Amino acid sequence: MKLINLLEKLEFECIQGSTDVEVSAVENDSRRVKPGSLFICIEGANFDGHQYAADVAEKGAKVLVVSKPVEDTVAGKDITVIRVENTRYAMAFISAAWFGHPAEKLKVIGITGTKGKTTTTYLVKSILENAGIKCGLVGTIETIIGDTVIPATNTTPESYILQESFAKMVEAGLEAVVMEVSSQALMLHRTQGFVFDYGIFTNLEPDHIGANEHASFEDYMACKGLLFRQCRVGIVNGDDVHVEKVTEGHTCELETYGMGKDNMLRAENPELVHVPGKLGVDFHVAGLMDFDVEVPTPGRFSVYNALCAIAVCRHFKVNSDMICRALLEAKVKGRIEKVHVSDKFTLMIDYAHNAMALESLLSTLREYQPHRLVCLFGCGGNRSKLRRYEMGEVSGKLADLTVITSDNPRFEEPQDIIEDIKTGIGKTTGAYVEICDRREAIAYVISHAEEGDIIVLAGKGHEDYQEIKGKKYPMDERVIIRELLEGGLKHI
Repeated sequence: MKLINLLEKLEFECIQGSTDVEVSAVENDSRRVKPGSLFICIEGANFDGHQYAADVAEKGAKVLVVSKPVEDTVAGKDITVIRVENTRYAMAFISAAWFGHPAEKLKVIGITGTKGKTTTTYLVKSILENAGIKCGLVGTIETIIGDTVIPATNTTPESYILQESFAKMVEAGLEAVVMEVSSQALMLHRTQGFVFDYGIFTNLEPDHIGANEHASFEDYMACKGLLFRQCRVGIVNGDDVHVEKVTEGHTCELETYGMGKDNMLRAENPELVHVPGKLGVDFHVAGLMDFDVEVPTPGRFSVYNALCAIAVCRHFKVNSDMICRALLEAKVKGRIEKVHVSDKFTLMIDYAHNAMALESLLSTLREYQPHRLVCLFGCGGNRSKLRRYEMGEVSGKLADLTVITSDNPRFEEPQDIIEDIKTGIGKTTGAYVEICDRREAIAYVISHAEEGDIIVLAGKGHEDYQEIKGKKYPMDERVIIRELLEGGLKHI
């Protein structure tokens, strides 16, 4: 492809060479550069692609895209140097052009917010596919392209990978894609190069603030708001206290959903559903649509997630019968995921891996008035000790019994992490036991379950491994439960 065609939507300066050259590949990893490549010099937290300018020139790169001077390094070499203000921003537009602007051939739905992104993407996908609309997915757990499933490394992939995924979706005959859009992705321009058809806001709470993330809550909020300057229609949670700030300066049409009476699409009269082996909620959809719906997952946040998905799918002319059926069938791995062990008690797996998420989950389950609320969790190694204290305190306050165990200890000793969690739980009067081996801990909560209990295995969620001393070992809680039951583990 001609370089000039890759640069058509960018402001740039040609420092050396010519834009009338042919490019055979687009790369941002110097190890993959081959003769004819365009190499984009990306600055990261621990590296700077500009340092490899001479190296890629020697390998035969045809074009360098830079934001800092490299002329002295490549002077006299047969290579074109393109200067832009921000190479990450440029990479997004170059990648979109390289793959033929595939987003223009799809209906693209982007979901941002602190909580609910993952669940809502799967609900939207389920509803659309029930209506016969082929839909891809990009998110925290995986990227789904037809029958192909690719495990995720980032909530939102780098722009080149994202555009490549879009192109594969178009090739597979998909009509739409629903994706999680993280604040980091918006800040680092991973989602530039196209316009979202629908931009969604779920909610906002303090999170991802610190080194290598966001400098402040205000910065975090501002990055979330960037989505509403890059979409045609914004669909936002009108009940969230930050919604006005998040949508400040928006360039899109706005619609609201929520439980408040001023929202355009509303959930009314929510009622908890609690029967053996089943926790859910019923509510009435009012405003822009009018029907009753049942969601087979518990709590207020399940109402918001479902209502958000309905607000999106309304634009695809999906009728209420299809919506109701899809919401009952949708499953999200590791997000309030029920695993059937007995009709006498309820066991679920959830990704809650910080105090905010754990408090929300346990508070919701408390509303179902269990005989006992049992919470099994650990904390990751080489991470903030504050998280351990906070999670211990939350579980001690809200659970009737906490089982402290191991998560991903990484390069720390699991028992040291447990001691930190105990510091937090020690601030409460909550009962706890400690069982360092997670498999043994799971066996304990199942074998000691009492009728009417709700048991939560928190922290791992969709993860199917345990990271110890730099190595990942297979560990899927669903598999562990199945093996324990097949091995004759007794429960009520």
